[in-house]
Amino acid sequence: MLFDDIAKANIQALKDHDKQARSILSVLYGKFKLESIEQGLGAKELSDGDCLRIIQKTIKELDEEKAGYEKANRPEKVEEIEAQKNVLSKFLPKMMTEVEIRAEIEKLEDKKIPNVMKHFKANFNGLCDMGLVSKIAKEYN
Repeated sequence: MLFDDIAKANIQALKDHDKQARSILSVLYGKFKLESIEQGLGAKELSDGDCLRIIQKTIKELDEEKAGYEKANRPEKVEEIEAQKNVLSKFLPKMMTEVEIRAEIEKLEDKKIPNVMKHFKANFNGLCDMGLVSKIAKEYN
């Protein structure tokens, strides 16, 4: 599971004295634990879909932080954030392309937006950009 992979990578980064990887993986692991507590899972682990969602959200937050550092002309911090994004992106699966999303929507009998969104959330959580799915689904209505 992805939860275990992150925990192992965090330990390996600690052993390797990789400060960049260690810092972002520790933050991510903390977010996983917090989400697990919020969902009331207790000792159970998050699903891979939930983990992917958290990773994607963290990458988006890093992009926003990077933009701030670029504005402030802090190239060393920009490089640091890029390194952290590279560490996280290794855990992301290949995202569905627009063509694949369209093909999946074509297979559905009911192409209304709520039904399309439910289908993608249930079957492709973390594997596609839900904003893109919404945009494409609107073309069918």
